[in-house]
Amino acid sequence: MAQTTCKVLGVAFLIAGLVGFVQPHFLGFHLTTIHNVIHLASAAVALYLGFAGTLTAARTFCLTFGAVYALLGVLGFVAPGLVATVLGHPGPVTSGDFMPDNLFHIAAGAAFLVAGMKAAPIGVRP
Repeated sequence: MAQTTCKVLGVAFLIAGLVGFVQPHFLGFHLTTIHNVIHLASAAVALYLGFAGTLTAARTFCLTFGAVYALLGVLGFVAPGLVATVLGHPGPVTSGDFMPDNLFHIAAGAAFLVAGMKAAPIGVRP
């Protein structure tokens, strides 16, 4: 399941990263160049692990990136100015400004975490 999730979400991050360069407010997201590059880097790692990586590596990626993306989504609600600054968004912001971004990060994080937890424990072959 971890490798399949890496493939599916890797494609989603790839599309988000590419579309963000052409249409920065696609579906209400706020996609800056830095944000797009992060999505493309995440996609590259996820796709590599989904197609060529081991189950253990995919599981570890899912657990790690799941935690990072879920925390990023929560942080977007708690400290939107910090997240906006890191991602290169100008001007003052409120948590409502990045609602689609925050919800996507939480959903992607949760999907990665579930996939990582459902994968066979490290050292155990399914």
